[in-house]
This record gives sequence, C-alpha cells and structure tokens, in this order.
Amino acid sequence: MRCPFCGHHDTSVKDSRTTDDHACIRRRRFCSECGSRFTTFERIQLRDLIVVKKNGVRVPFDRDKLAQSIITAVHKRALDPERIERLISSLVRQLETCGEHEVSTRTIGEMAMQALIHLDAVAYVRFASVYHEFSNVTDFIKFIQQLDPDPGTPESVNLVSP
Repeated sequence: MRCPFCGHHDTSVKDSRTTDDHACIRRRRFCSECGSRFTTFERIQLRDLIVVKKNGVRVPFDRDKLAQSIITAVHKRALDPERIERLISSLVRQLETCGEHEVSTRTIGEMAMQALIHLDAVAYVRFASVYHEFSNVTDFIKFIQQLDPDPGTPESVNLVSP
C-alpha cells in the first residue's frame, strides 16, 4: 500500500479489525519512510458495475460518490454514522446482487431515495431536491405535499402549513 503522504510503497499494517457491521476490514497502517499513520478499509466487491448516466455515458460505479451524496443529504441530522454506513453498504450490496452489469443513475437514485425515506424525511427531501433537479421553492412545496407521513411515527408532523 502506497503512503498517501510521501508516496513510499513500503507501509506496514499495525492493526486490523472488522467494522461493527462486519462489512469491511479497517486496517491501521504505518509508513516506514515518513512515519505517518493512516487507515484503509477493505470491502468485498461482488462485481464491477457500470453506471449509465442520463446522457448515455457509461462510467465505473463509484461507491464514494454514492456515499458522498447520502452524507450530503444527512448533513447535520442527528443520525448515527454507523447507521448511515450500513445504509450505504446495503445500497451497494443491492446494486451488486441485482443481476445486472449495468445500472442507470435513475435506478441508483430511486434506490437511495427509498432507503432515505425510511431513515430521515429531511434527508429524503434534500436528496430528492438534487435528484429531481428542483429549480425553485414551488418544486419543494409540490414534492413535500405529495409525502404521506405515517401518523404512527414521531416524525409525522404537518410538513406544509395549512
């Protein structure tokens, strides 16, 4: 493993352990050249996925890009980081096991929205605003009015003033 600080190719593993959800291995590494310490994560990848964008361009699936969009949606929400990581890992696993080699950005977006609506309503609306390319406040209002909160959950409040 190459050191991200000095680029030296001789780093050693000082500690390895699985994450709480056992989805990956966390490795603590040490660079013998500059003395820096850094962490790497090793995840199982079942298949190489290709993402088909709206314009037809095909690119390799990037887990980090999906993770960043989810993290942006949940920013400053009182959510356990482990729960967010489990959601991201679950989405990736669903994509890898769907049986398709190519997956559209639409499919990824819909899956992410389905996961977020069960996690946090505000994060769901934030993600939807980018995914559906809201251009003004009216788009937000129309989208929120379509939400049907479950009256049995603590989050169920009037999302739009009467």
